[in-house]
Amino acid sequence: MAPNQGKCGSCGPGYASPLDAMKGPREEIIYVPCIYRNTGKKIPDFLATVDVDPKSPCYSQVIHRLPMPNVGDELHHSGWNVCSSCFGERGRSRNRLVLPGLVSSRIYVVDVGSEPRAPRLCQVVNPEDVFWKCGLGYPHTSHCLGSGEVMISTLGDPAGNGKGGFILLDAETFEVKGTWEKGEEAPPMGYDFWYQPRHNVLISTEWGIPKVLGYGFDPNDLGKGRYGRRLNVWDWSTHRYIQAIDVGEDSAPLEIRFLHNPNASEGFVGCTISSAIHRFYKTERGDWAAEKVIQVPSKKVEGWLLPEMPGFITDILISLDDRFLYFSNWIHGDVRQYDISDTRRPKLVGQVFLGGSITKGGPVRVCEDEELQSQPEPFVIQGKKIPGGPQMLQLSLDGRRLYVSTSLFSAWDRQFYPELIRDGAVMLQLDVDTERGGLSVNPKFLVDFGKEPGGPCLAHEMRYPGGDCTSDIWL
Repeated sequence: MAPNQGKCGSCGPGYASPLDAMKGPREEIIYVPCIYRNTGKKIPDFLATVDVDPKSPCYSQVIHRLPMPNVGDELHHSGWNVCSSCFGERGRSRNRLVLPGLVSSRIYVVDVGSEPRAPRLCQVVNPEDVFWKCGLGYPHTSHCLGSGEVMISTLGDPAGNGKGGFILLDAETFEVKGTWEKGEEAPPMGYDFWYQPRHNVLISTEWGIPKVLGYGFDPNDLGKGRYGRRLNVWDWSTHRYIQAIDVGEDSAPLEIRFLHNPNASEGFVGCTISSAIHRFYKTERGDWAAEKVIQVPSKKVEGWLLPEMPGFITDILISLDDRFLYFSNWIHGDVRQYDISDTRRPKLVGQVFLGGSITKGGPVRVCEDEELQSQPEPFVIQGKKIPGGPQMLQLSLDGRRLYVSTSLFSAWDRQFYPELIRDGAVMLQLDVDTERGGLSVNPKFLVDFGKEPGGPCLAHEMRYPGGDCTSDIWL
């Protein structure tokens, strides 16, 4: 959305710079994929439109639901037909949301331009097109490219084996053009990615083998090469896989973010199973390396899946001014804010517990904890005890509001938080101190997806119509 367009619902090709984006208008609505797979309900997933305007009588309510035409897609992440990588290109409009089904490998294209508060489905890319033209499946992250294409990373091949690759769609027709990558070499797994053209690089991450993780987390799969351990470096101009950076066996590096400054040659990645944040950077030799800069200590516990409980870092993001890093510990139950003015030495400045697996009165007893003196109290808001733990994050453009949802992936939700299946996910909002650091819960904001007309559902990634700090990349 261009700076001179007055509402978040307006369409546009983005902002000139990350700092310009911070001056954009306040968010009024958010799009959230809602999932019924593995909940026992044989109905389609849907895209929810949530009103986040505090002046609205519908504040913190779902105001529209767009059901998909199929059952069992597992909607997950989404992206745009165009974004700030196309800034200044007249005639191009951010009016289509690209919404892949992680399990079905179907890709939906949603018209959010005609009526932003009531999106409608306008196109479906069938999984057969993806399978035959790309030899890939399990699409995850969508990013728009300045070339007039949409690029989607994948977890594997159509049979559910691990394979890191990228689907290319035409950003106007949404025809599958084939794969982005060239050459014979490819990573053994895929997940998320970010690109930084001024350094001629794309870096992707690895979750695990789809047919292994798709049914839940089995500790017996650890140590057998079934979960990711690498950051995979690609030459942006030649589309070739050139380097692997090892961040530890079974670390499962998931969300990756370069600093937003397009000149920056560094960023951060969150490793889920190892519960660590690694800083990756360009070396003086011109290749890439990584160093661990944050480690969330595991807790020794009784009454859980394993004797040591990791934090399980499942999402990270960086404020548009590159000052703060945020991440969620889905199992421990806290959201953290770090000052990254010194990227090699992040400083914890904000933390809040929003549920999780170690709350008082639950089945888990913490025997040894390097960080906490006692187990946190259960999180209750508006009289509701919140099931699950904090998972997906989205930050307002000005950095003052952090939105949180609680579903990770339906099979893992069912395993780690069965109450999520019973009661549904929620969406929360935290107020952010952008001067000194600090997080606090907004008690007036609660979206309870347990009250949906179709029954309780699982809510995942959040998107603003005008773009945000996890969708837009500057060239």
